[in-house]
Amino acid sequence: MSSKRRKLIGALALVFLLNIALISLAQYAQAVTYRQGSTGEQVRIIQSKLKNWGYYDGTVDGIFGSRTAEAVKYFQRKNGLTADGIVGPATLRALGMSTGGGSGSSSQSASLDLLARVISAEARGEPYSGQVAVGAVILNRVEHPSFPNTVAGVVYQPGAFTCMVDGQFNEPVAESAVRAAQEALNGADPSGGAIYYFNPNTATSAWIWSRPLIKVIGNHRFCS
Repeated sequence: MSSKRRKLIGALALVFLLNIALISLAQYAQAVTYRQGSTGEQVRIIQSKLKNWGYYDGTVDGIFGSRTAEAVKYFQRKNGLTADGIVGPATLRALGMSTGGGSGSSSQSASLDLLARVISAEARGEPYSGQVAVGAVILNRVEHPSFPNTVAGVVYQPGAFTCMVDGQFNEPVAESAVRAAQEALNGADPSGGAIYYFNPNTATSAWIWSRPLIKVIGNHRFCS
């Protein structure tokens, strides 16, 4: 093969690889960036987190409007990020969210992360079956008509979980909680179909005691 032909083939190959890289970068940027005009479940999660942490006082509606953009800028300023109102990879990480896109697999990953965080915060130190049961309660609520129909909706429902207000939700996640979350997502339910659980040693609500008991696992009572 002549030197000229080799150079031509090399140049064409380089152009091809550059095009592939540019397409991949464009897809990646689109997948992990939320800005004014974006909509969907991930935007609702962003709004919920900002609202829970005192940065946002608007409606959690999954619509990235100007108020959401201002809340994002406020959060970014407070956390040493570029205050551009755009939720890219760095801001997503600061919010404790996956930097992946909105595909089915990343949606599953986001659900796993949320379940694991709640399990770790609410049931750290409990028997492993009790950790799986806490994850199952969240998933049972998703299927129940009285609760939001997504994992994020259940987790971020105001007043639903103590860990969302005492800061435990944002603590490092125990490895056992990740395994328990995956087991719950795979269909395991040691709770017996419960939609509530509580620790009788720390519960402050008299109402929760009125819920019919299904079983006790560790320090938690699981109820219907």
